[in-house]
Amino acid sequence: MPKRGRKYREAVAKIDRDRTYSPEEAIALVKETSFANFDETVEIHLRLGVDPRHADQQVRSVVVLPHGTGKTVRILVFAEGDDARLAQEAGADYVGSDELVQKIQGGWMDFDVVIAVPSMMGKVGRLGRVLGPRGLMPNPKAGTLAQADRLPDLIKETRLGRVEFRVDRTANLHMSIGKVSFSAEKLKDNMAAAMDAIKQAKPPAAKGRYIRKVVLTSSMGPGVRVDATQATDMDVD
Repeated sequence: MPKRGRKYREAVAKIDRDRTYSPEEAIALVKETSFANFDETVEIHLRLGVDPRHADQQVRSVVVLPHGTGKTVRILVFAEGDDARLAQEAGADYVGSDELVQKIQGGWMDFDVVIAVPSMMGKVGRLGRVLGPRGLMPNPKAGTLAQADRLPDLIKETRLGRVEFRVDRTANLHMSIGKVSFSAEKLKDNMAAAMDAIKQAKPPAAKGRYIRKVVLTSSMGPGVRVDATQATDMDVD
């Protein structure tokens, strides 16, 4: 393993590696141990009791964080005609059809979220090999494949802090819940909303303990283990 820098070692020294913390304590430690010279993202990482190899044990959904992510989101919408007008009026950054498909095929990727109306999927499907591995392919489960009348609300939610999450092939789940500059209370609200959404997304086929491990961290800082039971029981205001 590469040798860690002095600031990282000093941050680790503030954490008791043999205990788990309450959500409030963990949030305070993540803020305290952030040392980068930029506003780090606060991330939550979970180990889930599911087997992602089985289709009926997939965990995938979305959550609208009450205080947003602190990140500027660039939204691309595949739509034509009146649907495109709706998307433009709702504030999408890029709206189009064949010309956007060609740009993406040429290597352009200056966007963070892709939304499409069903009538466009014949064209968007050609981008599966590009968008799929990046988790950007419009999908009804993620809410990014939607009817035109849903576009204004969907674009607004995405701006405010709509986050898609999904379990990976190792049964881990990762999500951003804000920035270190957020107040502890805002981070707690966002974490509670994230935990509630993850609980709601539990597949019926999952057996045994569902949420097995919870860790909070900043982009560059050390991980802080959170008591999984307390995290699971967080109240959503």
